[in-house]
Amino acid sequence: MRPSSARTRLATVSALTALGAFASLGTATAADPSLNGEWAPFTRCPVDAPAMLAADGVEKTPQCVVSTSASGSIKLGNTTVVTGRTNLQIGVVQNADGTSAVVAPSSGALVAEPASVPGGLLGLMCPSDIFVITGICQSLENSSLNKITATMESVGAPYAFDQTAGVLTDLPIVALPVRIHLENPLLGDKCYIGSAAKPIVLRPENRTFPEFGMSFFRGDGTPDEAGEMSRINLTGATQNDSAFAVPGATGCGLNVGLINAAVNAKTGLPSAAGNNSLTLANTQTHLTGLNAPGTVVPDAGRIVARNWHSAVK
Repeated sequence: MRPSSARTRLATVSALTALGAFASLGTATAADPSLNGEWAPFTRCPVDAPAMLAADGVEKTPQCVVSTSASGSIKLGNTTVVTGRTNLQIGVVQNADGTSAVVAPSSGALVAEPASVPGGLLGLMCPSDIFVITGICQSLENSSLNKITATMESVGAPYAFDQTAGVLTDLPIVALPVRIHLENPLLGDKCYIGSAAKPIVLRPENRTFPEFGMSFFRGDGTPDEAGEMSRINLTGATQNDSAFAVPGATGCGLNVGLINAAVNAKTGLPSAAGNNSLTLANTQTHLTGLNAPGTVVPDAGRIVARNWHSAVK
């Protein structure tokens, strides 16, 4: 592999380690395919997206990235939620001028375990001086209706991606607009913190450097030191963002919006930048691409897609 190519891939992986790390909650998708060998983690890489297929290998180079984290926490206003396992998968098109574009899978980039909100509805909105809410609070004691889950969803494409910041610490790597879906029978199905119009915008920064490793493989995923594909592995990094603002909740309550005020008052929303935080520990990130994309111009994108499909079991 050319040194410049290795540096570019390393920067991209480090940057997207954070992108996967701060995807603390997400939505599930349909069953993913099982892939052979070194391709195994890349089950949702958007290899068939037009931007990936059009990458020629010189002006534009296609790559697949997956980043996972087993645990972390997110603080919104007065509420802190422990996060579960997360999985981010995206395609990256590296441009010859040093910029890059993120390509999300059609089903969405983020997939993760839903998180339980501590205290459920009682913790989220009780006690309250709102008459209707007081009655609800009294009925929730020891009730199965008390449980509430939170799921983070993308509400726009990532932007402001800085691959140089990905190999450094304490610099914003990428901006990701998200909203959080609060789910409980009494909240209805339209209760969100953030929206497409007023999203929570996360800008993660590396707090520690990841450990570096590398492997090589054939197009179908079989390990081979002389293979045409390579995989960079970055592990163990911690990411954090403590500079994002959080808007108030909207759409909460079966009579849509009835419970907004109670949720916002108890949770401390809206919450200005500096009062919120996201931390993800021990992230595991992998990036794969062609070793010498410049030798297969203009078919680099199509070859990566062909190889990915050949690895599907």
